[in-house]
Amino acid sequence: MAKRVVAERGISIRLAYLIFLVSQTCYRYEAKKNAENEQIADWLLRLTDNHRNWGFGLCYLYLRNVKGFKWNHKRIYRIYKGLKLNLRIKPRKRLNREKPEPLAVPGEINQVWSMDFMHDQLSDGRTFRVLNVIDDYNREALGMEIDFSLPSERVIRALKQIIEWRGRP
Repeated sequence: MAKRVVAERGISIRLAYLIFLVSQTCYRYEAKKNAENEQIADWLLRLTDNHRNWGFGLCYLYLRNVKGFKWNHKRIYRIYKGLKLNLRIKPRKRLNREKPEPLAVPGEINQVWSMDFMHDQLSDGRTFRVLNVIDDYNREALGMEIDFSLPSERVIRALKQIIEWRGRP
């Protein structure tokens, strides 16, 4: 901005420093086209052409450890980004799911049961579990087992009790 104001408006360079709050070195700085940067770019292009799935990390390690160049990783990464060599992140392939069949609605009592575990926490931090067994036809709760621990033997015993009482679904 300071250079443009000096060129267009004809104000002094010193006044441009003061207006835009830039130092003299910042105003007079010009980026150097370094031959090494061209060499780095050439190496990066060759590496990414030969090894399509190599990202910056592998290119840097190859140049540093195999070829023995002492270039800074920040410099190589700046050139790597400037060449737009960043690997494209592939989107995850989505599975084509067929539409599921609608759930079968039971026609009478004791035809289909559902069971599920739920859990919650008491105010003192202890957790408890609940086993719910429900008849799907009339949404009747057939059994609920509540305890801090529900081992498999206890679940089997609860299901056998419900089967003795209602019969097998």
